[in-house]
Amino acid sequence: MLESFSDYLQYQKRSSKHTLTAYMTDLAQFEEFYEKLCLEDGLRLEEITLDKVTLQDVRCWVISLVEQKEDGTKLNNKSVNRKLSALKAFYNFLEKKGVIEKNPVNKMKRLKISKNLPLFVVENGMEKLLEEVPFEDGFEGVRDKLIIELLYGTGIRLSELLGLKISDINLHKQTINVLGKRNKERIIPIHAVLFDFLKNYLQLKGIVEGMTSDDYLITTASGEQGYPMLIWRIVRKMLDQVSTIERRSPHVLRHTFATHLLDNGADLNAIKDLLGHSTLASTQVYTHNSVEKLKKVFEKAHPKA
Repeated sequence: MLESFSDYLQYQKRSSKHTLTAYMTDLAQFEEFYEKLCLEDGLRLEEITLDKVTLQDVRCWVISLVEQKEDGTKLNNKSVNRKLSALKAFYNFLEKKGVIEKNPVNKMKRLKISKNLPLFVVENGMEKLLEEVPFEDGFEGVRDKLIIELLYGTGIRLSELLGLKISDINLHKQTINVLGKRNKERIIPIHAVLFDFLKNYLQLKGIVEGMTSDDYLITTASGEQGYPMLIWRIVRKMLDQVSTIERRSPHVLRHTFATHLLDNGADLNAIKDLLGHSTLASTQVYTHNSVEKLKKVFEKAHPKA
């Protein structure tokens, strides 16, 4: 059953590798828990199948997830909800296939999550980083600055950045073609500064490694495709110089891109399309940052505040 579900995610839903790995890991963990639960109840191993799972079994699993472990760690509610999503998707699949009559996860309520505002770098911090902070000389320095320029200038995700190829850059139209979640493509315009920087980088890259249009845009000095930890290290190193926010990651630059656009009057629907969100609800989280900014302005400026 799990193998069929994996094929369904990969070939019909066209889920990303990250989603596929996460879902199958979560389901394998549940299967292990369920088997142990059934064995403790006296069932034989050959009698234990996932199509016999009940709502009570799911509840027992959730309780085990939120309980504090011996080492003092425990899963947060967001992680538990992600595991429940994987389980619900699996049993929806079995229901559609006629393997079960109803999904045992449907009546399981998601755990409450406290809403944290997206972290972002203030505008003068980004200005300082891109205009004053020195980057190393040579190919790697130019590449590192391009990484910051692209993440902040387009709002693309880390995985989307690493997947960019030379052929995705249209210098004539000044756009980049991005392959996002569920293989959805979107076209993002690039501003004048990023356009000039991309041109210089591509010229340098061509000299360094004799590029072709099928080559990845972001590479190591030896021409290998960039990898997540490389981007994390670069972003962390550069943001350390201009910001003290708790988390200094590639995704923070995506939050910064969206927040700065909204603060400067961009339409929420346009930001939604640029970010590749499927619904406006995902984008509306950035309005909270802008409201907080308005509150501070109000408190400083209004005579009755």
